[in-house]
Amino acid sequence: MSVPSQQQFRDAMARLGAAVNIITTDGPAGMAGFTASAVCSVTDSPPTLLVCLNRAASVWPVFSENRQLCVNTLAAGHESLSNLFGGKTPMAERFTAAEWRYGVTGCPRLEGAVVSFDCRISQTVSVGTHDILFCEVMEIARNDDTHGLVWFDRGYHQLMRPAC
Repeated sequence: MSVPSQQQFRDAMARLGAAVNIITTDGPAGMAGFTASAVCSVTDSPPTLLVCLNRAASVWPVFSENRQLCVNTLAAGHESLSNLFGGKTPMAERFTAAEWRYGVTGCPRLEGAVVSFDCRISQTVSVGTHDILFCEVMEIARNDDTHGLVWFDRGYHQLMRPAC
């Protein structure tokens, strides 16, 4: 059996649906944000998430120095905001495209997100091209009036609650 190629792995991962998130930070190194689907829970004691960040990304030094972030899970209708944070748009322009509040860490929390997890980075592990950021959740802001947005098969899909 041969090891899958990078393209085979990417094609297989395209078949794994995931929530779309905008990860934000603010602190001594400044404000930054990027779009990510590589986010998942680790444990509920203490509440911890993991976020994967490519070390070659322009935002990596900012997140690395600030050591805090907010995971903002996008709602249906946030596709253009996701594209903005996932592209090469200047950082200041990204943040002017939405309304933000600030949680206990001071990181930007997206108004209208399905849920936002305000976190401190407790540990970083490097694997291949990425850092895995283990993020202890300090505060949660939920919005039960919205529906989620997922990335599947290289495209956005809106999640809706089934009609009763």
